[in-house]
Amino acid sequence: MKSIEVKGCLRTETGKKSTRELRKADAVPCVLYGVEKDENGDPKATHFAVTNAELRNLVYTPNIYLVNLVIDGKVCTAVLKDIQFHPVKDTIMHVDFLQVTEDKPVVMEVPVQLNGLAAGVRAGGKLQAQVRKLKVKALYSAIPEKLNVDVTALELGKSIKCAELSFEGLELVTPAEVVVCSVRMTRAARGAAAAAGK
Repeated sequence: MKSIEVKGCLRTETGKKSTRELRKADAVPCVLYGVEKDENGDPKATHFAVTNAELRNLVYTPNIYLVNLVIDGKVCTAVLKDIQFHPVKDTIMHVDFLQVTEDKPVVMEVPVQLNGLAAGVRAGGKLQAQVRKLKVKALYSAIPEKLNVDVTALELGKSIKCAELSFEGLELVTPAEVVVCSVRMTRAARGAAAAAGK
């Protein structure tokens, strides 16, 4: 997995007023959920702020990254946990990060790469990707940049479900019944099938 550095500053205030002021200054409120637990047994949360410019290369990309978070000079290894976008403007409203260690598995969404020419496509069908990413659980060092799915044997009208996939060193968290991709019948293929049936 590629890594990227993101620099931020600790927040001393976390109310609505300070959050509004942050956003006016072109900054984004963020939370880092740490490895250590608080008195309630929940991950310790560190509130900080990052400029939109710092987040751009991390958020607006199909790639996934291991994030070297630098908060007031202190470095922490993390992954992106959740992003909230403005419903109208599509600007980044809030970002959650999750601290990672070499010995504790994390859950991440990894992009799916469909490889090969499907048998159904050769027969005139159209390959459709139903999901762009799948959730996996693994040590962050074992998580690949992409999940390669071979579609060569996929026939017309057939699909590949999550249950049919397996990747070495990874546990698939996405539900087994989720359709990853399928080959749909096109008008041309229907016409050819009808002509062949006559």
